[in-house]
Amino acid sequence: MTDKSPSIDLAAWLQTPPGRHLLAWEQAQVDAAVADLFGFHALQLGLPELDGLQTNRMPHRWLAGRDPSSDVHCDFDALPFESASLDLVLLPHALELACDAHVLLREVDRVLRPEGRLIVFGLNPASLWGLRQNLGRLKSRGEPYLPRDGEFIGYWRLRDWLKLLSFDVEAARFGIYTPPLRSEAWLQRWQWVDGVGSRWWPVLGAVYFIQAVKRVHGMRMIGLAKNSRGAAQKAPAVALNNHHKKE
Repeated sequence: MTDKSPSIDLAAWLQTPPGRHLLAWEQAQVDAAVADLFGFHALQLGLPELDGLQTNRMPHRWLAGRDPSSDVHCDFDALPFESASLDLVLLPHALELACDAHVLLREVDRVLRPEGRLIVFGLNPASLWGLRQNLGRLKSRGEPYLPRDGEFIGYWRLRDWLKLLSFDVEAARFGIYTPPLRSEAWLQRWQWVDGVGSRWWPVLGAVYFIQAVKRVHGMRMIGLAKNSRGAAQKAPAVALNNHHKKE
């Protein structure tokens, strides 16, 4: 099984002031990113607290995970979809929580069709939040600032992984430059730092967003057009629990 099932710890942290701050930033980014992505089949892996596909208009949209509200109950390293059958896959922190992030990425590469989109959210180890988390782990009785489970994957490291799988990064951005504070009042007082940080030290944001497209070298676009028309009639073979077509 790829995912470590850390949903209780992560879900609880997302209810804290910094967790809500992070979730609000990610929701705004993904809402804008997926609104104009077209196709037929879209999948989000984990993090039901983020409604990552709510603004997307693809006719078939699923949430995969182990939460009771999930449409697809499965292991992330063995997705029940045919190869090259999905147009969009969203990974909100799924790579950080995976037992083997490489295996998960290869599985996503398998199910994505050529020219399909991949969106990833990750926590940035090269940030004030990442530094605070590492200091908490070093102390014998230190309390981590972020959820205990998971492993940070650096932005440039992830870009290298995507390049090896023939993904081209279309868009990327960082967000949240406020210090690692715990109270809502202090986070609001320091929110002005977000504007300064995005201008002067953009790669030091606490969280990053990557949108990439799967390239298949040597494949002609006319062939892609024919395949996409066939995909409209043939949905991916998938074993669904509580499956429904979202309107």
